[in-house]
Amino acid sequence: MRTSRTTPSINAGSMADIAFLLLLFFLVATTISQEKGIVRKLPDPCPTGEDCNANIHKRNVLNISINEKGELLVAKDITKLSELKDRAKQFLDNNASGVCEYCEGAQDPTASDHPNKAVISLSSHRLSSYARFIAVQDELTKAYKELRSDYAAEKFGKSLRELSDTEVKEVQKAYPFKVSEASVK
Repeated sequence: MRTSRTTPSINAGSMADIAFLLLLFFLVATTISQEKGIVRKLPDPCPTGEDCNANIHKRNVLNISINEKGELLVAKDITKLSELKDRAKQFLDNNASGVCEYCEGAQDPTASDHPNKAVISLSSHRLSSYARFIAVQDELTKAYKELRSDYAAEKFGKSLRELSDTEVKEVQKAYPFKVSEASVK
């Protein structure tokens, strides 16, 4: 006589419900990190009243390059990152033309005429690191911030944080942030 044995089975109908609930829980409970970027207001390429095709004199452009090794070249001279801020400040505040009333630069004839005419050209090799590029950007921002802080203290007797909106605009007009960025092959 044969007896038939039935193998016990597990009801898998609720397994799909449990897997769905676990998936839903992890989707809701997981935080997705937000990517952070550099907060920059891109300049209008051709503000009203300015000539978009105007030639910029060579002495009004400070060329900064980051090569594939991460070395920093300022005006074709290898420069340490710690020296960049001071080099940028000297270039921006130079006053070669002698018409800037608030500039305190050395009036070097090979550097910028006026902060309004000065442009910093930043180029990086495509193999250079992103961290190095950001570090250079930070140093340039520090240079502009120090120049603007000094101008605000001298002109208004206040720090940058204490300025009104119209005073901030005047400070930004005195030292406009003009950085041209490009990548090198």
